[in-house]
Amino acid sequence: VGSTELLVRLGDKEYRRILAKHNKVIRSQIYLFKGQEIDTTGDGFLITFDGPGRAIRCAQAILEAVKEFGLDIRVGGHTGEVHKIGTEMTGITVHIAARIVDRGGPGEIIVSNSLQDLVAGMGIEFTKRGDYKLKGIPGQWELSTVSIAKA
Repeated sequence: VGSTELLVRLGDKEYRRILAKHNKVIRSQIYLFKGQEIDTTGDGFLITFDGPGRAIRCAQAILEAVKEFGLDIRVGGHTGEVHKIGTEMTGITVHIAARIVDRGGPGEIIVSNSLQDLVAGMGIEFTKRGDYKLKGIPGQWELSTVSIAKA
C-alpha cells in the first residue's frame, strides 16, 4: 500500500532493500503454506493455493511478517477456474482477484463471497464489506474482510 510514495520518500536504494525483504518474507510464507508463486508485478504477487483456508492463513502470516519492518500491504482473495498458458495463469478468475485486491485497504485481507463460502467451519471469521462493482466485471460482487482467524 502506497509503494510509490514510499519509493519517493526512501529513494531507489533503500526502497530496493525494503522490496527485497518484502519479497523474501512473502516467498518464505508461500513455501510454508504450500502455495505457488505465479507472477509478480513490481511489489505485487499472484499466488495460487490448493485450498482457500491455506490461502487465508498465508495472507495473515504475510501481513504480520511485513508489519515487523513497517510495511502495510493488502491482500485479495478469490477462487475459481484458471487457465495455464506456459507458466502464466489466465482467465476471468485472475482478473476478478486483481479487482478485489484493489478494494482492500492497508492491512486488509479482502475476499469474495465465493472464497468465504468454502472456508465455513474453519474458524475464520469475516466482516461483510458490501456489494461492489468491480471494474470491467459484470454484476455486483459481495466482498468481506477477514476479521479473525483462529488456529
